[in-house]
Amino acid sequence: MRHVDFSPLYRSTVGFDRLFTMLDSLGQPEQAQSYPPYNIERTGENTYRITMAVAGFDETELSIEAHAHVLMVKGEKAEEDKAEPTEFLYRGIAKRAFERRFQLADHVEVTAASLKNGLLHIDLLRNIPETMKPRRISITAEANAQPKAIEAHIN
Repeated sequence: MRHVDFSPLYRSTVGFDRLFTMLDSLGQPEQAQSYPPYNIERTGENTYRITMAVAGFDETELSIEAHAHVLMVKGEKAEEDKAEPTEFLYRGIAKRAFERRFQLADHVEVTAASLKNGLLHIDLLRNIPETMKPRRISITAEANAQPKAIEAHIN
């Protein structure tokens, strides 16, 4: 396994610390976290959906939290009533707690979450501010001519 040294980039860049940390962590082996399974879909130009298979969980046992570019989904099963002990011959439905984290890019926000048929759907929107969107700048052909006004929204 190779480790990439980002220190030369730190000398000439400002504000990319989070990107370098994410790239560095990609090289480290993950803790083999495969539960619960999930899909990440692009549903439009600026919309995304994360779908997680959370069979056996209801909405009171799931929590979704978005904070500082991290989306965290937690599932904790409520304690079962031990009045009637059940003997399982085979137990294939997992009832273990989980915590799954997703790194969100700048300007990505959670818009909705729903639970249907054992699938948790989390809808995301990349909402780029007007000041960061590309804008057209007019060019004049004459040296003494006044340039046309540039229309832009500055907040």
